[in-house]
Amino acid sequence: MAKTQSKSLFTTDLVGPAITAAFRKLDPRELIRNPVMFVTATIAVLMTILLVIGQDDLATGFKLQLAVWLWLTVLFGTFAEALAEGRGKAQAASLRATKAELTAKRLTGSGREFDDVPASQLKVGDIVLVETNDLIPSDGDVVAGVASVNEAAITGESAPVIREAGGDRSAVTAGTRVISDEIRVKVTVEPGKGFLDRMIALVEGAERQKTPNEIALTLLLVGLTIIFLIAVGTVPGFASYAGGAIPVAILAALLITLIPTTIAALLSAIGIAGMDRLVRFNVLAKSGRAVEAAGDIDVLLLDKTGTITIGDRQAAEFRPVSGTSVEELAAAALLASLADETPEGRSIVLLARDRFAIATTALPAGAEIIPFTAQTRISGVKAGGSLIQKGAVDSILRANGGADQTAAATELRRITDEIARAGGTPLAVAQDGRLLGAVFLKDVVKAGIRERFGELRAMGIRTVMITGDNPLTAAAIAAEAGVDDFLAQATPEDKLDLIRKEQQGGRLVAMCGDGTNDAPALAQADVGVAMNTGTQAAREAGNMVDLDSDPTKLIEVVGLGKQLLMTRGALTTFSVANDVAKYFAIIPAMFVVLYPELGVLNVMGLGTPESAILSAIIFNALIIPCLVPLALKGVAYRPMGAGPLLARNLAIYGLGGLVAPFIGIKIIDLAVTGLGLA
Repeated sequence: MAKTQSKSLFTTDLVGPAITAAFRKLDPRELIRNPVMFVTATIAVLMTILLVIGQDDLATGFKLQLAVWLWLTVLFGTFAEALAEGRGKAQAASLRATKAELTAKRLTGSGREFDDVPASQLKVGDIVLVETNDLIPSDGDVVAGVASVNEAAITGESAPVIREAGGDRSAVTAGTRVISDEIRVKVTVEPGKGFLDRMIALVEGAERQKTPNEIALTLLLVGLTIIFLIAVGTVPGFASYAGGAIPVAILAALLITLIPTTIAALLSAIGIAGMDRLVRFNVLAKSGRAVEAAGDIDVLLLDKTGTITIGDRQAAEFRPVSGTSVEELAAAALLASLADETPEGRSIVLLARDRFAIATTALPAGAEIIPFTAQTRISGVKAGGSLIQKGAVDSILRANGGADQTAAATELRRITDEIARAGGTPLAVAQDGRLLGAVFLKDVVKAGIRERFGELRAMGIRTVMITGDNPLTAAAIAAEAGVDDFLAQATPEDKLDLIRKEQQGGRLVAMCGDGTNDAPALAQADVGVAMNTGTQAAREAGNMVDLDSDPTKLIEVVGLGKQLLMTRGALTTFSVANDVAKYFAIIPAMFVVLYPELGVLNVMGLGTPESAILSAIIFNALIIPCLVPLALKGVAYRPMGAGPLLARNLAIYGLGGLVAPFIGIKIIDLAVTGLGLA
């Protein structure tokens, strides 16, 4: 998803469709999902009926105005939701355009023969050929070849990424474009269920479900509505006891001012806008629950490779044992790496050529390549009667029988321990049974990550690095990156155990990862953020996907989660507070004829009972569109403790919610009275 610049909420391309959608949302099947607004619409229907039949002493013009403003109250609520949804739908349109272009070169045999078919006809297991400038037609895994892929259609970043068979960088996404070479991709998803399809549904809000907090607040609002409905139902009895009567239209107006229409009208828009802000920040949240949990996390677990480090280890130095020159070690390491297409192998070749100007560019004729295997953990070459090996230190020592008893082996151990303590990975090199030294493979920590972890610490979040490295290497990387703790030599089971242990202690845990081995931990974590450059399994397991593949993005994710919670809380506080002020406007106006003593409660000095009631209803309607920008943009978040944060919100939104209606209703009353509307 391309990053978009923040723009006005009320542009023509957003407001026009939102107005149309607001009227469509008057469908009772839509309104019933928001019980408070459903009650408001029901009262508006009742007021319309009373206007038509006219069986009371109220002026027709007064009842007409009440009916109009009640309908506007409902429409402003549906408009807020429609406007929030419209921002996501505008983004989904560009994704649909990309999806519509997709065709596939489905291979029909073992060669290059293929059929051109629409991407929608592909099945799981199909192999497709994707050549230079082709769009990848379906989510899948690269099974052959290596290519540079432009993922700007998904991530918004123009820098290409490498996708190759095997490892954690084999997953590709439909709609991205191959810009060099070619790859063969095995389809892994059914048509219509790919990552792009899910993005479209999510940004449109089609798959948005209410979060637990949202459900709890909705139940509270429903409870308050029922209580006030019962309370209003008792009013005619009090009026009859006092020897009078209150028209049904006035009772209906009282109910609408009592029930929490403001927060009810904005509640859905707040949730939709919260997920939309994440999408605009290039993070795809699969549920609102994940966004809310992000605002409350206590512990962040990060996989080292690909998250804290750039993922590909780079050769940084050649360290020979005594009796071997660094040039000799570099030449041997280069020769053993010429056929090694891994990032580490290529970096050894580049370092040897750049640092020592070694001119060798190809293996000698008849050379025999020794491939790396998980069993031997050694690769190399046999050339000109000489055997050159490189690999894990223990494996090299075992392969050169008895070498671990020599002084060279002892020195090699010392060198490799130094490399490990410095945060690197040692790669031993031997030639014809003679130990030459080690290559220092350095994990490159991503730029600026230490400062970002400092920000997380200031927010009260503890960071833990998880890695399969030995403890010495892990400690060095952890110190360089600035994390609070680390777990070394971690297996997938170890990651799960750590997350469960933290959760059993009552802490919310977030996990960042990109590999298939991270998938169980991502699924277990309260917030699982998968890197978009990672495997399909990781992206499926996480409940968020970072399209920029930047683990430090979680800082912003946490901020947006806190912003969502704060916005909902702030507007709820404001809504409840301004209801209190509305009571001072409408209740004295209703009963002043029956109980003249209640006139002392008319602290606003409102003109007439009718103008007081109409002014309260008008204010009740107008406050909703006035708060829409705040609901969609969110309350600004600044790291601070819970106490100061609560005090600030009460001062701004609690006190503001009390003062604003007194001022607003008085101004409206002056206008209504001056214009003779009541």
